[in-house]
Amino acid sequence: MKTIYHNGKIYCGQGLFASAFTVEEGRFSKVGGPELVNLMDRGDECIDLAGAFVCAGFNDSHLHLLGLGKTLFEAPLHEHTKSLEEVLQCLGDFLSAHSPKERGWLVGRGWNQDLFAGEKRMISRRDLDLVSREIPIAAMRVCGHMCVVNSKALEILGVEKAFPVEGGRIGEEGGVPDGTFYDNAVEIVKRALPVPSREELKAMILKASSVLNSFGITSAQSDDYCVFRNINTELIDECYRELEREGKLSLRIYEQCNLETLDSLKEFVSMGRVTGKGTEFFKTGPLKLLGDGSLGSATAHLSKPYLGSADCGFSLYPPERLKEIIRFAHGSGLQIAVHAIGDKCLDEVLEAFEDALKAAPRPDHRHGVVHCQVTRADQLERLARLGLHVYAQSIFLDYDNHIVKKLLAPELWKTSYSWKSLMRLGATVSNGSDCPVEPPDCLRGIQLAVTRTSLDGTGPYLPQEAFSVAEALDSFTCASAYASFEENRKGRVREGMLADFVILDRDPFAAPPFELSKIKVLATFLGGREVYRA
Repeated sequence: MKTIYHNGKIYCGQGLFASAFTVEEGRFSKVGGPELVNLMDRGDECIDLAGAFVCAGFNDSHLHLLGLGKTLFEAPLHEHTKSLEEVLQCLGDFLSAHSPKERGWLVGRGWNQDLFAGEKRMISRRDLDLVSREIPIAAMRVCGHMCVVNSKALEILGVEKAFPVEGGRIGEEGGVPDGTFYDNAVEIVKRALPVPSREELKAMILKASSVLNSFGITSAQSDDYCVFRNINTELIDECYRELEREGKLSLRIYEQCNLETLDSLKEFVSMGRVTGKGTEFFKTGPLKLLGDGSLGSATAHLSKPYLGSADCGFSLYPPERLKEIIRFAHGSGLQIAVHAIGDKCLDEVLEAFEDALKAAPRPDHRHGVVHCQVTRADQLERLARLGLHVYAQSIFLDYDNHIVKKLLAPELWKTSYSWKSLMRLGATVSNGSDCPVEPPDCLRGIQLAVTRTSLDGTGPYLPQEAFSVAEALDSFTCASAYASFEENRKGRVREGMLADFVILDRDPFAAPPFELSKIKVLATFLGGREVYRA
């Protein structure tokens, strides 16, 4: 039996269109025009799209699915970050409504001091003490590269004074910890948080998957191991596989394996966990490394100081150790994806990739740089020359348009977020959200890619870097499939490919650019099976 979809505007990818397609056994079996209706046999289903727009299901090429699921069970600070007072009120209300279990913590994520009315400062332990001095509290900044805890949490952590942390920092005021932890220091807090059970982990995955389906997402390249450092990575893989066996998994997952040390990487490889191993629903992807921090927390590693400061941020690995890890991973046949936001960090990442590729040339490695935000012109050319893939997040421009010129020297911001230039140089660029840093709203990301202007009208920032609508759609579909070596299996509406597709209420090619984010997802299909209906 087959299902025939007809009378639609179907974007097949890479500039091609059709008006009908058929689905059999989870794949597109035919793609064409009105004549496909004539293929209908007894028992087949024929669906009139009534002119609706259809494209391949969206593929977010970098997010944290388990991280999103975790936040859905925590205080929703991302919805209450217009002021410090609102953040504290949200935490207090959540505490009243959800009394922590024994030895439990009050946890929330999503605050952003740049959005505060009045003084735009980081939150401190004294602020959180106003919510509670008896219950430990951890409030993660929206970027995930900084968090703040209250005095009770500091007591539990045993942090009585700040101490050096490689690739991180513990904040202090007057020689006393102020409750702030940056980058690698955040792991001190994460390791003290309560460990969820297997069933709780599965509930987080399912709840987050449902959210992603509602945005038209059918595939996600997800960095999950960093969410709970005190959980064995095998358990996370097992949760995904159990959900697949139970028929409950509504996404295809390509796991970006966040491993912190060379020893953990060697153990990972010794167990036979290699890039591409798995099923159509869950596969081991690249080694994922964190190179530096974020712009919003001023921890991204720059070659020139942040404006109004002598600080340049910092990298999370010494350059030689980064080289050692990348050299081993590359030599072991793994794909590698490295988070780099600052240009100084990117220098170190490019050096490490060049070193590994020189030692063991591999033509189709598809190693890549996640974010690739602050860049210089020489780095763009070098990145393309090395054949690196770029995991961009155009949705970042919604917030970063407000801060980039305030934080970066002109010689840096004039060549940053230059993903179109990278494409012109021959690099491949996929798109994503880094959710829960930003919402997994692909249509918002498409609008930002096309307009380079924030939703509130700020911008455009470097409009010459704007994508066409086709390029923006491709960045969330076939380019993302390329990032996971799956461009011949998904990412386009094409015969033989997996029938993952989304139905939209408007045609993005006909919509005004500043209304692209208003387009609604009507339905999402995974392997021809409906997983979301508006």
